[in-house]
Amino acid sequence: MTVDSYKFLPRSFRAGYESAGFFAEAPVWTPLTVPVTAAKIALLSSAGIYLKESQRPFDIEREKREPTWGDPTYRVIRRDVQQQDVAATHLHLNTRDIEEDINVALPIRAFAELEKRGDIGSLADEHYAFMGFQQSGANEWRTHYGPEVARRLKDAGVSALVLAPA
Repeated sequence: MTVDSYKFLPRSFRAGYESAGFFAEAPVWTPLTVPVTAAKIALLSSAGIYLKESQRPFDIEREKREPTWGDPTYRVIRRDVQQQDVAATHLHLNTRDIEEDINVALPIRAFAELEKRGDIGSLADEHYAFMGFQQSGANEWRTHYGPEVARRLKDAGVSALVLAPA
């Protein structure tokens, strides 16, 4: 299946993004210090997921005005989230499937099943969502929001963070 990463961008932006190329950095990696069967696992999605009634949507209006900017903030998603409480905001992907089943972008139910079977130690109570496509906002993510999420994960005793890129 071919994935068109630019499908939801305005056509006039496509050539610029396709010609920009990708940069490669060494992956961030820390070995797991406990067996996975004892690990507390949290999930992180870049699909712009938020809770309709209690959280504000990601700022796509600013991104429409400033196409290289992406909202660097994050939303906390509890493990007991109900599907009807979920929405997603993202200019670069179709959010319809996420609004039908959050697990396509944040696989909470699948990891809850792994916990139930004993394949992982436990599933964290809190998971995180941000809006992918960080360019101008990436520095804020690196210097403020990323370290804030890392502190929250450490304070919660999370052993591993599984990234679920959109």
